[in-house]
Amino acid sequence: MKIVETSTGIKHSVEVLPVESEDFRSIKKERYFFNWKEERLFEIRKLCLAGSNDILGLISFEVIPREWRIHIRLLTVSKENMGKDKRYEKIAGNLLAHVARIAVREYGEMACISLKPKTLIASHYMKKYGMRVTGVTLSLEVPEILELIRTYE
Repeated sequence: MKIVETSTGIKHSVEVLPVESEDFRSIKKERYFFNWKEERLFEIRKLCLAGSNDILGLISFEVIPREWRIHIRLLTVSKENMGKDKRYEKIAGNLLAHVARIAVREYGEMACISLKPKTLIASHYMKKYGMRVTGVTLSLEVPEILELIRTYE
């Protein structure tokens, strides 16, 4: 998995790892927009440059086996990686693809990922990642979920 440095176009390898207890000392709302400690009951993953401890993005999710679905609760990139002057691109896409891989591993051809976006960003998820409106959520299913994984491998 790679992210792209916007100023140079250089691709950098990244890792998506579970958030550990000590990470919460550096995960502050000022940089990551949410109180991530409230997500401790759910799965939380961090995206870092390979070999680095600096967290560039975070995702929390819950597995819903009876629906063959993983629901994304929160997704964010660090403050310096938002907007037109961001340092790196493809952080959010890599986090979504990571969760998509888990869904495919768990549920095969029935795999689904979903999220409930704020209204302003819903169209972005639909255009950029191919998500579709499914009630009050947006979701991806097979085969689109496989396309997301291929795009970010």
